[in-house]
Amino acid sequence: MMRPMRTTLTIDDDLAGLLKRRARELGIPFKEAVNRTIRAGLSDAGTARRQPAPKTIPHSFGFRPGIDLDKLGQLADELEAEAFAEKLHDPPRRKRSRSRP
Repeated sequence: MMRPMRTTLTIDDDLAGLLKRRARELGIPFKEAVNRTIRAGLSDAGTARRQPAPKTIPHSFGFRPGIDLDKLGQLADELEAEAFAEKLHDPPRRKRSRSRP
């Protein structure tokens, strides 16, 4: 058995109550209940259950061969910039109100 280390540990009231009850139920000292609980928690943490990786389902989007899908975002940006530039250089013509004297 390992040499015990004496330390001060601050435990929340609700956990202290649970540990005291566990110690009474098992007929063991409080510090033994604390040690067992910590050991159980640490061993569970090391063997955490891993969920299987999500399944990836491939899908064909029907793009023609030769279209670089990695550059679609760049193409969208260029088209948006082009449309914006056209608006700046060719503002919509305002209709002049005709006032009759």
